[in-house]
Amino acid sequence: MKKVSFAEFGGPDVLHLIDAEDPHPGPGRIRIAVRAAGVNPVDWRIREGQVLGAHPTELPSGVGLDAAGVVDEVGEGVEGVEVGDRVFGEGVDTYAEFAVLTAWARMPEELTFEEAAGYPSVVETALRLIREAGVRPGQTLLASGASGGVGSAVLQIARDRGIKVIGTAGAANQDYLRGLGAHATTYGEGWVERVRRIGRVDAAFDLAGSGVIRELVELTGDPQKVISIADLGAPEFGVRFSGAAGSVPQALAEAVDLISRGKLHIPVERSYTLAEAAAAHVDSQAGHTRGRRVLIV
Repeated sequence: MKKVSFAEFGGPDVLHLIDAEDPHPGPGRIRIAVRAAGVNPVDWRIREGQVLGAHPTELPSGVGLDAAGVVDEVGEGVEGVEVGDRVFGEGVDTYAEFAVLTAWARMPEELTFEEAAGYPSVVETALRLIREAGVRPGQTLLASGASGGVGSAVLQIARDRGIKVIGTAGAANQDYLRGLGAHATTYGEGWVERVRRIGRVDAAFDLAGSGVIRELVELTGDPQKVISIADLGAPEFGVRFSGAAGSVPQALAEAVDLISRGKLHIPVERSYTLAEAAAAHVDSQAGHTRGRRVLIV
């Protein structure tokens, strides 16, 4: 099979499309013929060699956590899923023609494979952040870097729970954020005062790692009310860095519920082929994403 791999840490140029042996699922796992794979910032952070305790890496390594596809092998002890089922979920080395999933759910009928591949890690992260922040209905949540996949999910899930949301993003994405129910404002000089004019902030998420931790602490008045998924230096300010995933099966179940109720939609901004994985990483690292980026297999 074809698979994206890297043999050394570095920039996007270390990614190569190689021939590899087909993987097979162990007990409690399934294998899918991958139709699409999600591109997440954690993918290029791992490729760069950033120290992420939840994702230890041995070289050479494959790439990718999220995927959607068709079940074609079922491991020992797995129930409730059969060969031929359309599923989406999280696994290992998903930038490939075949991948083993460790958590999965049946795809909502209204989603294409391309769309479904963009949900698993994003929804798990959004749910985890909202849970860790303890933000409640009637309170206000600020998402810095709100137009990407996690931000899009955070805004919609929070709104569904009765939480007021404020989102910061580039000028081109202001209408997009408003369409998700957020009070939107731009980055740049004066952004803290613009947020203050919108209202009090009870909790804040740093989703882009754009050097705004100090300002988020200032806005909330308490570093314990700020969580980052993008700035490894956050603990220097007393701010939590959240990187360890919670229950992915539970997150997938909630994603299916939200999608079926019309409460969650994350658009695919651009699709790439497996051979274009390096370009997908370049674009992901550049930021300003609206929704998700995926690889089509």
